[in-house]
Amino acid sequence: MDINQLIEIVKKKLAENIVAEDIKIEDKSFLHEKHHSHQKGRYHLKLIIKSKELKAKNRIESTKIIYKLLDIEMKNFIHSIQILID
Repeated sequence: MDINQLIEIVKKKLAENIVAEDIKIEDKSFLHEKHHSHQKGRYHLKLIIKSKELKAKNRIESTKIIYKLLDIEMKNFIHSIQILID
């Protein structure tokens, strides 16, 4: 899977399962390219989610929701994920 396919899948899953005013996803894979644990085909994503629903929850609860939605992608294609909730 390439990064553009992954971003589309992640965005669709988030949009379909979370009430969000805006969802932005950035590819930050370049931050891990030189790490010894870097694996080709595994990406670093930065999620910027504007959501009153998630903002109303504590950080741990909102992160758990996102991780559960992205379980398959986390296991197979995402090396690292950064989540910002506004």
